[in-house]
Amino acid sequence: MEYFGNKDILNKNAIGFLSSRKCPADVVLKSYEWAKKQRKEGNCVICGNHSQIENDVFNILLKGGQPLILVLPRGLKKRWNKNILENVEKGRLLIITPFGKEVKRITRTTAIQKNQTIVRLSDKIVTGYVSENGQLDGLIKNYNYYNV
Repeated sequence: MEYFGNKDILNKNAIGFLSSRKCPADVVLKSYEWAKKQRKEGNCVICGNHSQIENDVFNILLKGGQPLILVLPRGLKKRWNKNILENVEKGRLLIITPFGKEVKRITRTTAIQKNQTIVRLSDKIVTGYVSENGQLDGLIKNYNYYNV
């Protein structure tokens, strides 16, 4: 695992957020409301930012002050935007990847490993939407999880 940011966040109880890429509009809106609630309550959330819904949820959470863990489906970047750097410097953001810096392309396999990492690090799992018989469905079927 590669890390960038505050590793102490790993000691917090964390909620993992996962969602299939394609999901109904009402689920997207529920996911946004769920993210705003987590931000308001100060809950630590682990998520990715690969799919559009993950990226939106991550950005909603990033506007708060709670601890946040971002798991990448590729190696760590060399350059980060100002908002990411500011939150890392504040000690409220940890970026994790199960890949070395040489992994620059996101593939189905790296996305699966990213999701496995989120599940492994989470104390509780929340899903936006799970496509029946999809990759995410197969991953979490043996875990207790909650829908937004």
